[in-house]
Amino acid sequence: MLVRALVHPTCFARPRDSRLSSSPSTQVFVEGKKTSLSFSYPKKTRPMSSARCAISAKSSQQSSKDGEDRLSVHGVSEMVVGILGGGQLGRMLCQAASQMGIKVLTLDPLENCPASSLSHQHIVGNFNDGSAVLEFAKRCGVLTVEIEHVDVDALKKLEQQGVDCEPKASTIRIIQDKYIQKVHFSHHGIPLPDFMQIDNLKSAEGAGDLFGYPLMIKSRKLAYDGRGNAVAHSKEELSSSVKVLGGYDRGLYVERWTEFVKELAVIVGRGRDGSISCYPVVETIHRDNICHIVEAPADVPESVKKCAMDVAQKAVSSLGGAGVFAVELFLTKDGKVLLNEVAPRPHNSGHHTIESCYTSQYEQHLRAVTGLPLGDPSMKTPAAIMYNILGEDEGEPGFYIAHQLTRRALSIPGASVHWYDKPEMRKQRKMGHITIVGPSMNIVKRRLDLLLERENIGNHTAATPHVAIIMGSDSDLPVMKDAAEILKAFDVPFEITIVSAHRTPERMYSFALSARERGIRTIIAGAGGAAHLPGMVASLTPLPVIGVPVKTSSLSGVDSLYSIVQMPKGVPVATVAINNAANAGLLAVKILASTDSDLSERLMKYQEDMKDAVLGKAEKLEAEGWEKYLNP
Repeated sequence: MLVRALVHPTCFARPRDSRLSSSPSTQVFVEGKKTSLSFSYPKKTRPMSSARCAISAKSSQQSSKDGEDRLSVHGVSEMVVGILGGGQLGRMLCQAASQMGIKVLTLDPLENCPASSLSHQHIVGNFNDGSAVLEFAKRCGVLTVEIEHVDVDALKKLEQQGVDCEPKASTIRIIQDKYIQKVHFSHHGIPLPDFMQIDNLKSAEGAGDLFGYPLMIKSRKLAYDGRGNAVAHSKEELSSSVKVLGGYDRGLYVERWTEFVKELAVIVGRGRDGSISCYPVVETIHRDNICHIVEAPADVPESVKKCAMDVAQKAVSSLGGAGVFAVELFLTKDGKVLLNEVAPRPHNSGHHTIESCYTSQYEQHLRAVTGLPLGDPSMKTPAAIMYNILGEDEGEPGFYIAHQLTRRALSIPGASVHWYDKPEMRKQRKMGHITIVGPSMNIVKRRLDLLLERENIGNHTAATPHVAIIMGSDSDLPVMKDAAEILKAFDVPFEITIVSAHRTPERMYSFALSARERGIRTIIAGAGGAAHLPGMVASLTPLPVIGVPVKTSSLSGVDSLYSIVQMPKGVPVATVAINNAANAGLLAVKILASTDSDLSERLMKYQEDMKDAVLGKAEKLEAEGWEKYLNP
């Protein structure tokens, strides 16, 4: 193998697609630098398919002479949105559009595709057929996609004719070919796994020599949900792995094997004005290369979250057009964040946003393509898990299994079922999803275990503690029980235990470091003689800590009070009056009520009851006089 060591800077002009497909040398990208390997390969093209376009409309429309439908629109936007594709993403776009009064038209080859029953008009036609796309565009104010495998040449032609396409045809062209996508992001300085194109066995062996094994082999086009990926663990496996993918004529490239510890994703909204809005970083967990579970937010350090959002924002900023983009990432063992690939549309990793965020990814996409202001992407619930309902069997047996799962979900607190209404059940096919939201990731995971019957459904009522009451000695219990009684009265689940800052420091450390993951949201700590427990625990956890000064025989609890209020800057501890654990319990209830409307209502009723009790006493005192009041 002849290797020409021609190393170029990472930021050079992006080569045209035609040069990428016809260059006589193979480009290798190692740590953002391009090197040329002298391999030749044949240029391959695919003929365009043709299809006729049939219209299946739910409401009759009066067509003008030029065939363009006139629609009466009275929503937040007067723009009719045309979506190429009518799968589950199109369905959920239609659902979001209906809330905003936006008219959506869909183009899909299947008459009964998931979006067909919800779109304003469903057009039966192939989104890979240029003539169907051109005819469809006449009915729309803006054209967008829910699948990137569309006729990009037709989109380019439409743009030249003045049709508004979001995102732009140039972006779709980049994304459609994963190798070109990698080249594009490499030119813009985005961190990526090392990669190169292969065209024959010689170039594949050269890639193995350069990157080592195992070697990830990928199809350049029409690859999704794990399809189009194969792993060669040795040089001897190269031919069989390539054969699985359809041969070199399919168009292949390879990546250096990435030892990642987690797969992350960031949904990014981009407005027509170029404004960028990122959703919280999530972790995606795959089964057989298909996204199976999404945890939001991802359990990674803040530095990793910032790096992931920076990579995602930089990647999307390099592309043209408005809409929602999904950026898939690898987190490596050494803490690096590498871009895997980008989807120019709503994505599986953003399904949870329907229930967990103030603005769902589907509403955000519609806002972006119609020129409306981008919405708030932040989460309105502390934690969420999205579980994909994948086909477990073919046909009716598969439907039965899926429906049993959805029925169980209806008994799980915080669970929402989304069924895509696909007419056929196949193994590993995405048939729907379930989102579970809750006050902590620990609680949400337990609810998922209940859904999947990993735990006994009969234990469903055993609530996870939200408040922990701790003390250094059981001698503090007569005081701290008042906090427990308040929490019990408000039906707030809690735990109570002994944790000494001096006699059991290891236990204190373990308790404080694990409290958040166990679902604890507030800690009430009794402060006796030395009074170090509240402050020490507060220094070890991000949770709010409420200290209770306990009256002592020597200084009557004043020393404990002073110890709590004298905490150094950066380690705050709340406090209440000496021995007033009841107020600590109420303060914990108020903290929890800030994100729990039902608890907030009970708290307001408690305050109303206190007010009525005081007014009742005042009325009795005034009616009976003070002497009789004191001596009933």
